[in-house]
Amino acid sequence: MNRSVKITLILCAALLILFTVFRHDAASAATALPDPTVDESLSTQKGQSTLVVAGGCFWGVQAVFQHVKGVTSATSGYAGGTVKNPDYEDVSSGQTGHAESVEIIYDPSQITLGQLLKVFFSVAHNPTELNRQGPDSGTQYRSAIFFANADQQRIAQAYVDQLNHAKVFSQPIVTQIAPLKSFYRAEDYHQNYATNHPDNPYIATFDLPKVQHLQQQFPNLYH
Repeated sequence: MNRSVKITLILCAALLILFTVFRHDAASAATALPDPTVDESLSTQKGQSTLVVAGGCFWGVQAVFQHVKGVTSATSGYAGGTVKNPDYEDVSSGQTGHAESVEIIYDPSQITLGQLLKVFFSVAHNPTELNRQGPDSGTQYRSAIFFANADQQRIAQAYVDQLNHAKVFSQPIVTQIAPLKSFYRAEDYHQNYATNHPDNPYIATFDLPKVQHLQQQFPNLYH
């Protein structure tokens, strides 16, 4: 379904109720997490590393990581599926296996993978929701970490195990940890969507609070 149509349907169904209820949920969704006990060390040299994650609509996830120090770019796209070069309509059908994802390019001399995962699990999305985030449902909105190498897999799995063992969340984490086979950049109109459309009711209700939580919980990482 076209994103604008989806937004219209949501708003027409119960604009005031949705805004009130989900704004309240967004305000309380951020969770304070411990630092990862398993992580990489900061590199002694500037460089470029890549992490691909999925956590519901990519608009909000991209907006969060665009404000994280050490991240040089965050790109909305599609990962985890079986169809080559999918477009938004293909992914939205739920038939390609892709998730709306964000490719994060970061400097490992400024931020570690573990710190990025802490942001991902605490303010970017709710990792206990299976195949949904907020008003969006379907496997294309699943929580996932697509690892590029064995170290990323090890650190991601260790952090999930750590958080589950500590019972940080009231429900178990359902985040999929899977190998990254390919990442396909989303259409231009999806890029920087939260930045370009801050007054969009969907963005104001579901995504801008995530950026606010980032600033509040991670003042040393926010820019």
